[in-house]
Amino acid sequence: MTTPSNHGGTVAGTAGGTLLTIFANIHSEDIVKTAVLACIGAVVSFIISITMKWISKKMRRSSN
Repeated sequence: MTTPSNHGGTVAGTAGGTLLTIFANIHSEDIVKTAVLACIGAVVSFIISITMKWISKKMRRSSN
């Protein structure tokens, strides 16, 4: 009967090293730019959703 080998430490070490390398190469300007673009995208998406809902209501009223 063989015992399964546990390489969890190796996987965790590799993942941790990769994440630290990524975080070391990200500048604060990139984080701010990403946050600003995410906010702009959310606002535009909300406005488009409201506009489409308004157009849909208007089309339903005009067809009656």
